[in-house]
Amino acid sequence: MSIYHEETKIKDTQLLREIQKDLPACTKEFFRGISQTTSAKTRLGYAYDLRIFFRYLYEEHSILGGKDTLHLTTEDLNQITSDDIDCFMEYLSYYIRSDHEHPEHQAELHNEEKGKARKLAAIRAMFKYFYKKGKIAANPATIVDSPKIHTKQIIRLDVNEMADLLDAVESGAKLTDRQKTLHEKTKKRDLAIVTLLLGTGMRVSECVGVNRKDLDFQNYGVKVQRKGGNEVMLYFGDEVAQALQDYLEERNEAITKNEEEDALFLSSQGKRISVRAVQNLVKKYASGVTVKHITPHKLRSTYGTNLYQETGDIYLVADALGHADVNTTRKHYAEIEENRRKRAASFIKLRKD
Repeated sequence: MSIYHEETKIKDTQLLREIQKDLPACTKEFFRGISQTTSAKTRLGYAYDLRIFFRYLYEEHSILGGKDTLHLTTEDLNQITSDDIDCFMEYLSYYIRSDHEHPEHQAELHNEEKGKARKLAAIRAMFKYFYKKGKIAANPATIVDSPKIHTKQIIRLDVNEMADLLDAVESGAKLTDRQKTLHEKTKKRDLAIVTLLLGTGMRVSECVGVNRKDLDFQNYGVKVQRKGGNEVMLYFGDEVAQALQDYLEERNEAITKNEEEDALFLSSQGKRISVRAVQNLVKKYASGVTVKHITPHKLRSTYGTNLYQETGDIYLVADALGHADVNTTRKHYAEIEENRRKRAASFIKLRKD
């Protein structure tokens, strides 16, 4: 594991410990128990979602309401029914959350289907663990239906928009005067980032984690660490290779905050660039060439679409994007499959001319 990924894991673990201070003491056993089968980021996500669940119980539950969350036990979990979880799912549609340190500060919050499904997954994981260990008498979460996830149309760039985006990054023509001043210093880096995202379909988190040593120009590949910790080699074409090599000349001369820092992409402070910074630079350039809301993930979708249209191989696309289940890929590219089937129908002739 690279230094960057090790540091990210440590940061997530530290955050998890902070969030656990707001959770029942018994949940520590749950997080320890799943530590061998889940990533630190997954456990952190569970912790955030369970904190919302236990706050809801404190405010709304008929038996556990008003009871100090920190002192809840696994025995108390037996008081939670499937109806309680259903009510929590409905509550997530709209609720008001106060800041603990500043009660006068309130925020109106709501969750769509994906947010609700994620929180239900955390609750299910917790109840499954304690039921398996014999700590609770039943597992009410198993009979709570998951929210139906409505498939949204994938936002992606078409061929002309891709060319316009790369031109905008290279020229800086669509930027403000202030942005153009900075652009002269970062355009090679920015072009390398956008070209790499479009040319490999990697996740933005994978992009910022790339080190110089991960590049293999002999085989036109770059090593990334995927979800779950697996290292894979992603391959790219001539355009990506050229953008990377142009930037590397500049990167190799850069002064870094830490002499041992091998990050491929650096911020203006000489540190590894952040996910947020990449998101912002993609948004900055894309806003000048299209009305579509373009993010690094949309560039990933653009790559997946192009690869599928060129190959028609859904399994290849799933592998390239790092999807564990090909059905995830098929769901996202169902519209393209439908169009391919429609075109295929015209190839069948029932009568010869």
